[in-house]
Amino acid sequence: MPETPFTTEPVSVDEPDYRFTLANERTFLAWQRTSLGLLAAAVAVLHFLAETGHTHLAHALGGLLGAAALMSASGGWMRWRRVDQAIRRGLRLPASRLPLGLAVLLAGIGGTVIVAATISAAG
Repeated sequence: MPETPFTTEPVSVDEPDYRFTLANERTFLAWQRTSLGLLAAAVAVLHFLAETGHTHLAHALGGLLGAAALMSASGGWMRWRRVDQAIRRGLRLPASRLPLGLAVLLAGIGGTVIVAATISAAG
C-alpha cells in the first residue's frame, strides 16, 4: 500500500485521488455561491421593486429568482453527490442538465425584465 508524505501509515488503494474529490467540492461550493447570489437578487428585487409600486412584478421576479436559487442549491448538492459516487466507484462522470435548466430560467427572468423595462419606459 502507498504511503502519504505526512505519515508512514498505509493509505487504502480504493480511496480516490484527493484532487478529484476536492475539485468536486469546489464545484459544489460554486453552485452554493451562485445560489446565494440569486437569493440576494431575489431579496433586492422584492425590496426595491415593491417600493416603486410594481408589487406584482416584484413578486413574480423575486419568486423566479428564489426558484433559481433553490434550483442551484439543491441541484449543486445532487450533482456533488452523484459525481462523488462516480469518482469513488471509478465510473464515468454523470452528465448534468442543471446548467441548461438554470440558463433557461435566467434567460426567462432576463426577458421579463427587458419587457417590463420597455413597457415602463413607454408608458
